[in-house]
Amino acid sequence: MEAFYNKLLENNKEWVARKTKQDPDYFKRLASGQKPPVLWIGCSDSRVPANEIIGAEPGEVFVHRNIANMVVHSDMNLLSVLDYAVNVLQVKHIIVCGHYGCGGVQTAMTNKHVGIIDNWIRHIKDVYRFHQKELNKIEDEKERFNRFVELNVMEQVLDLAKTSIVQGAWENNQELHVHGWVYDVKDGLINDLKITIKDNKNLSEVYQLDL
Repeated sequence: MEAFYNKLLENNKEWVARKTKQDPDYFKRLASGQKPPVLWIGCSDSRVPANEIIGAEPGEVFVHRNIANMVVHSDMNLLSVLDYAVNVLQVKHIIVCGHYGCGGVQTAMTNKHVGIIDNWIRHIKDVYRFHQKELNKIEDEKERFNRFVELNVMEQVLDLAKTSIVQGAWENNQELHVHGWVYDVKDGLINDLKITIKDNKNLSEVYQLDL
């Protein structure tokens, strides 16, 4: 255990040496501030590193991660990140990225009691309830699981668009696109669900805020 911990510190030193050899001013530029064009809302799963899978450098992606890449309107952590990304950093793209094989989504398909996370997973179960007819028609369990992952991402994209933060940016004519992706751990490829939203016109009228 101690050897693994010490290896992490050594890896850091090697990474710094490698970066400064390639570019002596690399960390000087990073220290001067950030202006990332992308906010990434992804799953906490250790197999889905935001920067690495899209080939982005430090400073290019502002990241928020939680179990099953959820957008919960009472989550002050998520809302604080979103507000800062949109109103201070003025990102132009928000990407909700789920992944096939997501443990949180899979657990939401069952009645298992896991612990305190049950309360979080309840939000994912709501997504299943919204799409129960479609999902229950899928006989193959793996296919149903994969479709549930996709539908969960789609619902989170809509939930982002419903926030006063995102609608406020659109009202101010700020360029902001919200996208939904699913990452496949098996081959490393991203499935663009092609559900990009760039204004509130695609929302039900009851969600369109008069700002």
